[in-house]
Parts: sequence; C-alpha cells; structure tokens
Amino acid sequence: MNQAPITGESVPVDKLPVENPDKDFSQEKGIKDENRVFSGTINGNNTLEIKVTKEAKDSTLSRLVKLVNEAQTQKSPTQMLTDKFEKYFVPSVLVLAVILLFAFLIIDESFSESFYRAMAVLVAASPCALAISTPSAVLSGVARAAKGGVLIKGGRPLEDLGVLTALAFDKTGTLTEGKPKLTKVITLNNTSENELLKTVVAVESLSDHPLAKAVVRDGKVRLNSDEIPEAKDLEAVLGKGLKASLGEDKVFIGNLNLFDELDDEKPNDDIRDKVTTLEAEGNTTMLIRRNKEYVGIISLMDTPRKEAKSTLEKLKSIGIKRMIMLTGDNQKVADAVAKEIGLTDAWGSLLPEEKVKAIKKLREEESKVAMVGDGVNDAPAMANSTVGIAMGAAGSDVALETADIALMADKLETLPFAIGLSRKAKGIIKQNLWISLGIVALLIPLTISGIATIGPAVLVHEGSTLVVVFNALRLLAYKQ
Repeated sequence: MNQAPITGESVPVDKLPVENPDKDFSQEKGIKDENRVFSGTINGNNTLEIKVTKEAKDSTLSRLVKLVNEAQTQKSPTQMLTDKFEKYFVPSVLVLAVILLFAFLIIDESFSESFYRAMAVLVAASPCALAISTPSAVLSGVARAAKGGVLIKGGRPLEDLGVLTALAFDKTGTLTEGKPKLTKVITLNNTSENELLKTVVAVESLSDHPLAKAVVRDGKVRLNSDEIPEAKDLEAVLGKGLKASLGEDKVFIGNLNLFDELDDEKPNDDIRDKVTTLEAEGNTTMLIRRNKEYVGIISLMDTPRKEAKSTLEKLKSIGIKRMIMLTGDNQKVADAVAKEIGLTDAWGSLLPEEKVKAIKKLREEESKVAMVGDGVNDAPAMANSTVGIAMGAAGSDVALETADIALMADKLETLPFAIGLSRKAKGIIKQNLWISLGIVALLIPLTISGIATIGPAVLVHEGSTLVVVFNALRLLAYKQ
C-alpha cells in the first residue's frame, strides 16, 4: 500500500490479513499497522478485501478536513488588533471635529472660525496615509515575492514569515525528492557490478512494485546498456521479496527474513552487518542470491534534494534557531536524513493528527513556527502553524489551498528569499506607520491651536501619503 497521501511514508508498506475477519473491529483500538488501511491510500498490485470499521465522518480524511477547518477559523492577534483600531479611530476623529465645530460657544470666536478649525483638524486627522501604509507595503511585498516564484496569500503571512524562530518540514517531497532511488550497489563473492545489476534488473522488471520500478529505472541508467537478460517464473513473497528463474539459475531478491525462512543457506554475519548498517542509515535494502551463492546487496532511499543542505545552512545563518523534520517514515530513516542535511531535530512515525500535536508543542516552545509540506497529510499541521508553506508544483490541492505561502517553482531554495523579503516588508510597514502616525500627531495640535491652517494641513497630509507609497514601492527592488 502506498500510504504517502496520508502518512507521508516514502516507501510503500506491506499489509497482512487479520486472523479472524468475522470479528467486529469497530470498537477495537489496538489494530496492528500491518492489518490497518487508511482511506485515501493507494493499493499496489494485489487484490484487497477491506472491512470498513468506521463511519465516513470518522475516517482519516474526514478528520483531516475537520482539523484544517478548526484551525482556519481562528483569527490572528494582528487581525483582531487592526479590527479594533479601525472601530475606534475614525469615530474618535469625527467626535473631535464635532466638538471643535461648537467651540465658538465656549471661546470668544465666530462660528466660521470654529468651523474652519474643525475642518482643518478633520483633514489633518484623516487617516489616509495610515490606511494605505500597510496595504501598499503588502502589495509591493506580495508582487516582489511572486516575481521570485513565491505566492503569498495576504499581509498576515507576509508579516509573520519574518518573525519565525522555528521551521518544521515534511520529509517526503519537501526535503527529499519524493521517490526512492538506487543509492548503493555492493558486490559479493567476486561478482562484477554489471553482472549483479543485469541480474537484478532482469528479475525486478517482472514486478509492478514501486521499489522494483525504481531499481529497474536507476539500474538501467547505471548499466547504460539495453542488453538485459530475460527472467521468468516470478514469484512474489509478501513482505519479503522475489523469486525468479534467469536462464539455468534460480535468483532470490529480498530482505533478511526471506533468506532466514528459505533454506539452510543463510547469509553470514558479515553480510548481515552490511545489511543492518545500510538500514540504520535509512536505506531499504535487498540481498541478492543466485542459486546458493550470495552475489550482492542493493539499497534504495528517498534521497534529499540537492539544494536541501545549503538551504538549511542559509536559514540557520539568517537566525532560524530550530529546523525540525516531521515525517511518517520510521525514526531510523528520519535520523539518517536529518544527519545528512543538517536538521536540528527529526520526529518520525507521525500520523497527521500527531503532526498537529507536534506543531502545537513547537508553538508553545518557540511562539512562531512555520510548517513546510506538500501532501494531504501536511494540511492540518500547516493550518495550525503560524505560517503554512506548501511546495507548489509538487504539492497536493489540499496543501496548496490550506497554505498561506506556496513555493510555486517547487524550489526549496526560495525559502530564505521569502523570509528576507518578509523582514524587509515588516521594517517598511513599521516605517510607514511611524510616518503616518507622526504626521497625524503633529498636525492635530497645530491645527487645533490655529498655527497650521487648512492649506498647509492638506499639503503635509497628502505629502505624507505619497512618502508612504514611495517607501512601500522600494520593496519591488528587493534583492536577496
């Protein structure tokens, strides 16, 4: 079963039938992983008879939708602060203008003088520059990001991206290529690499298993030859490997369990050590035997993206303190990838709801955290993070819809650029707010006291609006 859409595991997993299919499993909580299948996963090359144990509303996919909806209904503190400010600022200015309009009743001046002063204050306090200070910077920042291949969905994620202290990454398709590749070919007993690869490719080409397809694809590239012998009589041993005939030889390809149960010709300790070492590094290994002789070991792994290590180094240099990988793959694979590319933490064997718990824990520890992912299983974690970031071209529709930011070119290396742009945008927004509020704070007392008339008030007020706009446009010229 390919469980990548739900758990994010890069390599398909084997499923076994339950011993008692007539049993009522609807109340059973301890169903083993090898007996349990998720809705939304993809079957391999065998027929399955599936017993439904939960209603549609309780399925894994339904829970994912619920988790996303719950997270997206929560307003950010910035939004609430802005709403409150808009609610009180304008009425306060209008009340002040009305009070000044009737100032002639208290002080010795004519109605026309009070009216003129009230209108001058109304112009001076009009929040035009204030109203446009943030949107102008946001629009410029979003436009510059789009030009660099990053889609930012509004002002909140643009601002929040720059204050992140931690980044959580999905593994499969985000930090890695998302498909297994042939990583190592180890020959045994004086067998040449070409001979070993021809044997393996010949047998694996008979199988529809995703790992077999990866072996055939990469094996042919290494061989650089179309002269592949023809194998026959393929027999698949579920969860263990393959048996086939190649000419007069009987070929066995599989994991250690296959050979432990095959016959008395078991692999020696040296071979076992090599296999376990490769598996400890996160590889999926296959041992190859021709008749009674062990001829080689091949390993496959979902390899890290070429740019992953350098990107993480840049992120560290610009102040991201923690970079954590959240993956459905087992802990050994997670640790191996984390060590290779330089992550600070790796948390493996996580289901989608467990990723959400991990994000909530990180938010308690680090306050601001982003989730970078590409699959359906990453959507709830994205929705619960400060900023959700989707790998664009490779991302699922659900991930793209949920995310606040999408790396449209599917390039991880655009992430430091986006964070740098966000910090610049946040700086310009602060400058604009200080300019606009400073002008208002200066003009109101000047117009109330009569020092500034309506003419200069209009000139300074409109001038501040232009200054704010031109300051925001500087973002269009931002370079990493």
